[in-house]
Amino acid sequence: MIEKDGFFERVYEVTKKIPYGRVSTYGAIAKYLGTGGSARVVGWALNSSSGLGVFIPAHRVVNRNGILSGKKHFGGSLIMKQLLENEGIRIKDDKVVDFKKLFWNPRLEL
Repeated sequence: MIEKDGFFERVYEVTKKIPYGRVSTYGAIAKYLGTGGSARVVGWALNSSSGLGVFIPAHRVVNRNGILSGKKHFGGSLIMKQLLENEGIRIKDDKVVDFKKLFWNPRLEL
């Protein structure tokens, strides 16, 4: 079980707030949590989220350029892409089309 007030839990709480059909970045979540240099740790947290028994929409978190850099952690290289496309997000060459338009910044929207 993850410590309720721990960093991973805070990452999960922010990630759960990313709206359907939108994406955020590891760095944006880290900055929102006051730890701007910890984008990789956000990625580690999201990689650990699959065994929690609670839905964490980790597929909505991409790198700063809109690239599906975490796709290998979804049990197959196409699953992350398929999850995003199911939400109406277009992906081309493992990159979110219209990334800037779909970007959800927790510092501005929470």
